[in-house]
Amino acid sequence: MKIVDMDSVSISYNGETALDNISLEIDAGERIVILGPSGCGKTTILRLVAGFIAPDTGSISIAGEPVSRNRHIIKPPEQRGLGMVFQDLALWPHLSVTGNIEFGLKAKGFPKVERKRRIRRILNLVGMDGYAKRKPAELSGGQQQRVALARALAPEPKVLLMDEPLSSLDLELNVRLRKEILRLQEKLGFGLLYVTHDRDEAFDIASRVVFMKRGRIDDVRSIAFSRDKKG
Repeated sequence: MKIVDMDSVSISYNGETALDNISLEIDAGERIVILGPSGCGKTTILRLVAGFIAPDTGSISIAGEPVSRNRHIIKPPEQRGLGMVFQDLALWPHLSVTGNIEFGLKAKGFPKVERKRRIRRILNLVGMDGYAKRKPAELSGGQQQRVALARALAPEPKVLLMDEPLSSLDLELNVRLRKEILRLQEKLGFGLLYVTHDRDEAFDIASRVVFMKRGRIDDVRSIAFSRDKKG
């Protein structure tokens, strides 16, 4: 089943083409990694799928329902059933770990009992049970990443969008969290749309790698083929 379907999507900024006729499908449970240099259009794809911007032309559907088409947002971000982890994590510094996770659940209208259940479950899944009352400043970089993941996954999204979430971490922690993302994806079954400029990171995470160049899809490879070609 197609969870995300981008059909002939193009968008320009100030007369400059950011994406040119992009078509991309994500199946349920699939891990798509978009790989390419800065300015190639990777993050623009995430922003379009998330609903922060609309395509100039083309359409986007999620779980078979149109969400954007031809400069029109049909469904806003909060109605798309998506989770997102930003590059800067965007944790609320004045809220505890619980408060950060609960904030999004409140916004989506979950009742108090259900919020508590989901927070307990997701903190257990990301290994942060004992940190519920701590503030982000009291956590390590890796722990903050886990909180951002927990916040995005607590509403049980169909697709998790990740925008270079590990780029600020040292290599050892980066590799450890790649494995954590894979473990959570296998456990919870969400689709993954992940952006990076790091080739090794892409091949470790993806079931399919989409190579971007100057606003276009340059190549698409399955991970089985790609691993043989890492060189």
